[in-house]
Amino acid sequence: MINKLIRVTILVRDYEEALRFYGDQLGFEKRADFAFGQGMRWVTVAPPDQRELEIVLQVPVAAFHGEKHAEEMLAQVGQQPTWVFETDDCQAEYGALSERGVAFTQAPKQEPYGTEALFQDPYGNTYSLLQPTPMPAFGSMEDSMEDMAQG
Repeated sequence: MINKLIRVTILVRDYEEALRFYGDQLGFEKRADFAFGQGMRWVTVAPPDQRELEIVLQVPVAAFHGEKHAEEMLAQVGQQPTWVFETDDCQAEYGALSERGVAFTQAPKQEPYGTEALFQDPYGNTYSLLQPTPMPAFGSMEDSMEDMAQG
């Protein structure tokens, strides 16, 4: 039986650059950072109050992954799916992160699922900063979207 999701991986080109972005700019804390074999490091970060899930920052290394696979992985840097980070106040967090140099591609905007702003990491991966609105019961989303469209 699967109990829970505990880690997700983001491919990066440089550990120190990634740590500056996730730590200094997003305010995440570094949970682990240790070297193991031939240029590999195990580096994890997470929002300070989140204990259930960590982000693994991974630099593809040929000595560990093999030359061909490391090249394929490097080609995926910046191509990751959009992740959604929850906030209680999208507008305030947008302001704070902007002041710390986070590159936003969309200012806070009201959507059917909440107030959302979009930003990118140094590699081009897109993230959603979301202040969610309560979601309707399963099966009624289509009706709710239709009601919102009608105004």
